[in-house]
Amino acid sequence: MKKSLLHIVIALLVALPVSLFGQSKREIKALMESFENYEVTTVKVAVDGTKFVKVWGYGKKVDDAIVQAKKNAVHASLFRGLPGMESAMAAPPIFKDPNAFDNNKDYFIDFFLTAGEYIKYINVTTDGVPSGQDRRQVRGGYKVALYVQVMFDNLRDKMESDG
Repeated sequence: MKKSLLHIVIALLVALPVSLFGQSKREIKALMESFENYEVTTVKVAVDGTKFVKVWGYGKKVDDAIVQAKKNAVHASLFRGLPGMESAMAAPPIFKDPNAFDNNKDYFIDFFLTAGEYIKYINVTTDGVPSGQDRRQVRGGYKVALYVQVMFDNLRDKMESDG
C-alpha cells in the first residue's frame, strides 16, 4: 500500500510541472515571433497612470489577432516603450535591459501564455470586433487594431514586486 501511494505521489510531482508549463514548442515559438513585428500608437495619456494606445495584432482568425493585439500592448509597455504624441512625451519601456525577456523567459511565457496575467493590465476600449480600417485581411490571416487602455503604473508595480 505504501509503495503504491509513493508511486502516485511521485507521478503527481512529475506531472504537475508538465501541466503547469504545458505549452507546446509551437505555442512558445509563435509567442516569440508575434512580438517581433507589431505597431503601437499612443492615443492619450491619463493622470491615473494609464496609457491609451492603438495596437495592431496578427492572426489566422480575427479572434487570434485580437488576442495578439492585447498581448502586444502589454509587450510594448514592458520592452519597447510607448511612442510620444503631441500632448505627451514617450513612455520608456518598464524594462531598461534589452535582454530582460530572454533572461526571464520562463516567467514571461507563464505571464503571457499559461497564467494569462497580462490581461489584468489592459482594458479594451474597442466595442465589438474591429471593422473597416481597423480590420484588414492579409496573407495568412488578419491584421486588426484595438484601442486599449494599459494600466502602466500597475504593470510596473507587478514587475517590481515579482522581481
